[in-house]
Amino acid sequence: MLVKLSTRPAVRRCAGTGALALTLLGAGLPAAAGPHPDLSRFYRQTVTWATCTGPDMPKDLQCGKVTVPLDYARPHAGTLDVALARYQATGKKRGSVLLNFGGPGAAGIPELALDGKKFMDLTNGYDVVGFDPRGVGRSSPVSCGEGSDEAAGAMDDEAGLAHPQALLATLRKAADTCARNSGPVLPHIGTVNASRDLDVIRQALGDKKLNYLGFSYGTRLGAVYAAQFPHKVGRIALDGVDTLTEPLSEQGVAGAEGQQTALDDFLDWCTTDVACPFGQDRRQAGDQVVGLVRSLDANPLPTEFGGSFSGQDLVGAIGQALYSKQLWPSLERALASLVQDGDDRGVLNFATGGSGLPLAGHRDGGLVDPQNVPADNLEAALMAINCADDPDRPGAARITKDLKSLLAEYEQASPVFGRYRLSELLLCYGRPKGTDFIRHRVKDVHSARMLLVGTRGDPATPYRWTVETAARLGPSAVVLDNKGDGHTGYASSRCVHQKIDDFLLYGSLPPSGSSCPADGNDWSATTTTTG
Repeated sequence: MLVKLSTRPAVRRCAGTGALALTLLGAGLPAAAGPHPDLSRFYRQTVTWATCTGPDMPKDLQCGKVTVPLDYARPHAGTLDVALARYQATGKKRGSVLLNFGGPGAAGIPELALDGKKFMDLTNGYDVVGFDPRGVGRSSPVSCGEGSDEAAGAMDDEAGLAHPQALLATLRKAADTCARNSGPVLPHIGTVNASRDLDVIRQALGDKKLNYLGFSYGTRLGAVYAAQFPHKVGRIALDGVDTLTEPLSEQGVAGAEGQQTALDDFLDWCTTDVACPFGQDRRQAGDQVVGLVRSLDANPLPTEFGGSFSGQDLVGAIGQALYSKQLWPSLERALASLVQDGDDRGVLNFATGGSGLPLAGHRDGGLVDPQNVPADNLEAALMAINCADDPDRPGAARITKDLKSLLAEYEQASPVFGRYRLSELLLCYGRPKGTDFIRHRVKDVHSARMLLVGTRGDPATPYRWTVETAARLGPSAVVLDNKGDGHTGYASSRCVHQKIDDFLLYGSLPPSGSSCPADGNDWSATTTTTG
């Protein structure tokens, strides 16, 4: 980490290029007349591409930008630039496919720069395009500065949770600080506006319809786009399907349960290795993890960057590592260094999680060098987008009355991850009311058919969300059942990878209810009967 740490998990500062512009065209301008403001100037754009600049940027990656309204209801009140990057098609080009890596808050440009090889098969027919959504990365990034530190600290110990009124005051202060640090983009962040940005990007790329591959939270964005622009849907694949109906409170419990299951699986594996820092007794290993988290919450470690590393910081780092079994050996080594030597550098190589993919910027080799992206942008954007998307967050009365019962519910779901997930819910307090568009309008979508992939052992987006979202979207949704483990299937299952590529490149959809085997090296897919 290159800057002072907060009391929340360290987040990567991402390399990339593109726009970091937020242009206000005037203050206090009246809203555009009529129900349909004139957006034609935004839809007349074309993208000017140039070689990406910055550390670790591949020579064949090109960068550009599109300009979008800050507020679609008042398009003359201000604009911001959305940063793009692409690998050009090598075969006969049929258009572009846009990628979203989840989060919410994951920046697309550094992910594409570092993990682009995973998507090279798609260049047989497409320009493969990544983007930093509004409020993220190079696209007017939001930040809380150190505004969330005090609020997070208040939830890291029993004393803070024992005084709900004081906690509410701290949470409101944190929300105000985030607003000051983030500037005018913060009230206009969220999936509904990001979806409208997608349509401007589609037009600027010269595509009549949107071809799209979204992971985790990116599936929420894809579903919202299909509801807003059903006649502009081309080939959309959604991997690790998010919920469209569960409020943040229920998502948090489900997330805690999924992460606890993944942690249990990790400890089952770890305790068979003599190098496991928690020994070879499986039951004691689970107790030791809980004890380590509580010990660090009570006595955070000082870091070499002048900040501190708490138990909740550790929880965030472990949660990110558990998204993929490929990261387990690195997590074991990092935890051993922490437990045996008090060295937190290994665990700091894992970023805060949310519902995104494992982040490419964190490798054993170190962090990607930043270019003017706030260190807390991923965390700040995650909070801002999730809060903006949920109309049912608990208010002051419920927090005051039910804080202890909420904590008990979350900690029953997971003694390790419960408090961390509860803090994600509580940090929405003091922010503007969330939209009800997703809850009420994203359903019964009459669009081209979309491929939805759910993984049975996914710790972040449970398989039932894929089934529920498919039923909600209607006949346009085709479900592929991945029998494997880990968060999303495209990078871990060769079968899922092939099925998604076949759909995006050739329009070949598997029968709804088809499955991919748990063995990620098996390219075959079997078909099961659905009711």
